[in-house]
Amino acid sequence: MVKFVENINYDELVEKSLRNVVYYALKIVEEQGLPGENHFYITFRTDFPGTVVSKTLKAQYPETMTIVLQNQFENLTVRHHNFSVDLSFGGIPQTLTIPFEAITYFADPYAKFGLSFNLDNNVSEVSAAAPEEAPEQSAEVISIDSFRKR
Repeated sequence: MVKFVENINYDELVEKSLRNVVYYALKIVEEQGLPGENHFYITFRTDFPGTVVSKTLKAQYPETMTIVLQNQFENLTVRHHNFSVDLSFGGIPQTLTIPFEAITYFADPYAKFGLSFNLDNNVSEVSAAAPEEAPEQSAEVISIDSFRKR
């Protein structure tokens, strides 16, 4: 049963929906591998509750870290609230577990698609530009009509 709410928080609903985009993109890769030239850049908070990285990586990246899922990753496992993946750092294989709520940036440069999540106030930004061209932490309201096929 859904708890009673006094007001609908649309920012929170949009945030959850956009995080589902990341979930489903990773789910596709979990089930069939990366299609074509697609690859992902994922930036996340290493200090977010539930994030699991080695002590070595945590010392190198005390707050944020960016990983690339392209050619060399294994054992991608996508769960409802997080995902885990095996990556090699300096030739040493390591398993990372990342809650979806810890993600601050997700991009597929090949598709020229990016999502930026602001953990401070749960506002998300959708960028249809190439990730390298995406504005840094700027807020912009984008009409959903701009994404509809005409």
